This record gives sequence, structure tokens and C-alpha cells, in this order.
Amino acid sequence: MKATSRAFKANARHALGDPNLQRAMVNLRTGFAERRAHAVAQLPEWEELREQAVAIKKDALAHLDFYLEAFEQKVIANGGQVHWCRDAAEANETVLAICRRLGAKTVTKGKSMIGEEIGINDHLAANGVTPVETDLGEYIIQIRHEPPSHIIAPAVHLVKEQIAQSFRETHRDLDPARPLMDSRQMCDEARAVLRPRFLAADVGITGANFLVAETGSSIIVTNEGNGDLTQTLPKAHIVLASLEKVVPTLEDATTILRLLARSATGQEFSSYTTVSTGPRRRDDADGPGEYHVVLLDNGRSALLGGEFEDMLRCIRCAACLNHCPVYRAIGGQSYGWVYPGPMGSVLTPSLIGIEAAGNLPNASTFCGQCESVCPMKIPLPKMMRHWREREFQRHLPPPAYRLGLAAWAFFARRPALYRLVADVGARVLGVIGRGRGRFRALPLAAGWTQTRDMPAPEGRSFMSLWVERQSQRKPR
Repeated sequence: MKATSRAFKANARHALGDPNLQRAMVNLRTGFAERRAHAVAQLPEWEELREQAVAIKKDALAHLDFYLEAFEQKVIANGGQVHWCRDAAEANETVLAICRRLGAKTVTKGKSMIGEEIGINDHLAANGVTPVETDLGEYIIQIRHEPPSHIIAPAVHLVKEQIAQSFRETHRDLDPARPLMDSRQMCDEARAVLRPRFLAADVGITGANFLVAETGSSIIVTNEGNGDLTQTLPKAHIVLASLEKVVPTLEDATTILRLLARSATGQEFSSYTTVSTGPRRRDDADGPGEYHVVLLDNGRSALLGGEFEDMLRCIRCAACLNHCPVYRAIGGQSYGWVYPGPMGSVLTPSLIGIEAAGNLPNASTFCGQCESVCPMKIPLPKMMRHWREREFQRHLPPPAYRLGLAAWAFFARRPALYRLVADVGARVLGVIGRGRGRFRALPLAAGWTQTRDMPAPEGRSFMSLWVERQSQRKPR
């Protein structure tokens, strides 16, 4: 997927002016967050589970080589195969080679962020293999030729009228006068269209929420059951997963699963939690003839032992997106790559570089909601600050930004001068703004006043009040 993160500001302006997107985002601003809060409130041991989950992932990352090798050994013992891939190109070629060997013409896919990251659909299509997304949200954006806007709800940026129009334009063999007024009708139509695709597919591709070193299993969670059909009906099941998805034991995976659905959709558990362990055995009623796990690094090993290692604990629940005021205003496509929201503002520059990631680490109010709701306690604001520091060190921000920060630093190193200038400036602005109460425009503050008024200062400064109250405190 081509990154357009460098154009974040332009993307955001376009999103804010898109009436359909703004209608769609209204539902996101309430639904996910409210359901999560209710689900968490019903689980007294929530914080204890978070601590356990963090410890599990820290152990897995500290001994990542050991657990990955143990996972591979179990996969091989179960009759499967693991393919180690350094980057997207190697992963794409590995998948294509399996498809070619099996003579595959059609591939069904479950939702996979790694698949989006490496651009597997485009690669397969360019080489004569037709990929078919089977997750409803992914299917919708596939027929619209759009990237996903959310980790767990890829089409959350669309309203039902847009989806209905896309169905009519794509499913031209159906009655053009058929009703497509509500979600039930659209789901029924998608099910009818996709059912024969499941039966005809030669290869099925899924992602993985977890890889279990103890058993050599991959685990996916879905609410539609499409993942089960994708991985059991075809000749081969290919799992696309990044290195950090491994956990030591099945018990560890179930511990984190208790956090995942509650954080993502407010459910106790997703409707389907599917564990795959190798290809079909002699006495199995169904299952794929081959089982392949494509393990992708793509820059993740470089994060180990550094200031961004904690990002590898992410379980892709999207809680940080659902609570972020920036994401909820502009949606996911504004971020310009696979991973949006606060987690994307950290992960994207980690994988494609801060030069290509544009302004993503700055796309935050630093309200801290992302860290507070993260089930894995990932310090997202701290890591965004680290990226801002690196961006500044490499002279990537525009000159005006750097000059403004340098001016602030000059005064910040001289507290007495800072307080004097701040006090005088506040008094002057207070006098000028008296009666009006606010400014519609101010020199050196266009970034603020272009979109909102600047309140006129009132009363005394915080510092003067602080000093006065400290001097009035009685000694103990």
C-alpha cells in the first residue's frame, strides 16, 4: 500500500469537509467507546488481567527468538510449514509461489492488517490470481478500491447509501430494483455473492491474532464466520502474521483474548474464536490440505530493545482509535497508510520511517485517553513525543515551526524573563480584548485563529497565583 502520510494535513482538511464521512463518524464517537466501558465495568479483574497480559507480551518479546523457533518446530511437527520473510516483497513472493504451485486462480481472504501492509491483493491480481475479501467491511472497501479506515471496522467511514450504491454498481447481475435500505438486506446480498466464492477458492489467506509457541497454532477472532470458511475449504490455508504475534502458551492467548473483544467491540468474546493447528489430518472431516505460516519482520525486529519496543505489545483492538478525538474527527484514511489513530502514529514511522510518515506523531492532543484505554498499557503519548524529538533532530518540521520552538526555548531557559514577558503579554491582550472577550485573528497565532477564536486573557496568570498561594501557606 502506497503511503500518503506526508499529506496528512491536506487529508485531514478534506476529511473535515466530507459530509458523508462526518455522518459516519458520529456512530463511532459513541458506539465503540460506550460498549467498551460497559464491558470493562462488568469485569472486576480487568486491571489484573491487563497486568498479566503485559507480563505475557514482555516475556514473549524478551525471548522472541526462542518462542518463534519453538512455534516453527511445532508447526512442522503438525505437518505445516513456516516461511520467514524479511520484508513485504519476500512475503508477497512466498504467497504467490504457493498459489502458483497449487494452480490457484482464486484466493479468499479473511481480514488481515499484514495483508494490507504488504499489498498482497495487488500483488496477486497483477500475477493472475484473483483475491476476494470475505470480511464484509473488507469486501466493501475492495469493491470501492479504497484502503481500510479502521483496524476492526474497515468501512466505518461509509454511510449505508454509499454502500448500497457500491453494491448496485458491482452486483450488476441482480435485480436493479431490489431494495437495499438497511444493513440486513445488504448483509444478505453479500452472503449470497460470497458463498460461491468460498466454494471455488483454491487457497485461503487469513491473518492471525495470536501464534501459540506451545502448540504451533494460529488463532483468529471474527464476528462473521468468514475466517472459518476461508481456512477450511480451500486446498491450502496461508496465515499472514508478523513476528510479535507469538505468545508462549494457549493459556496466555486466552488471557489476552479476555481483553481483546472487550476492548474492541465491547463483547465478552468475539462470535468466533478459531484455533488452527496444521493441515487436515487423515481422520478430520474437513480442513485445508496444506498449512503455511508466512512470518513477516518488515522492520519489527529493529524495534526490539529500543524506545519503541512497547509498540510490539499491540493486539490491534483499536481502542485507542475509538477514543482518540483526532481520529474520531477525521477518520482513518487521513493517516495515509495501513495503521491509523494513535497506534498508527507510532507504528507507521517505525515501519516506513519518520520522513515518509509526515505529521502523524503530531496528530494528537496528548489527552492520554489512548494510553488509559489500551489493554496492553502501551505508552503511546510518550512514544509520539520520542518521534517528535527525532523529527526535530532531523530538521523535518518547517522553518517557522523550528523558529517558534527555538524562541520558546530561549524564554523557557530564563524563567524570570519568561514570567515577565508572559505577564506583560497577557495584560496587553486583556486590555485589547476587553469588551469583545475573544480575538478572531492574532499575529503569530494563525494556526489557532484560522479555525477558532482565541479567548482574551482574564485575571492574573497561573504563575503569579501560584507564588501568592505558596507564600500564604502556613508551615507545618
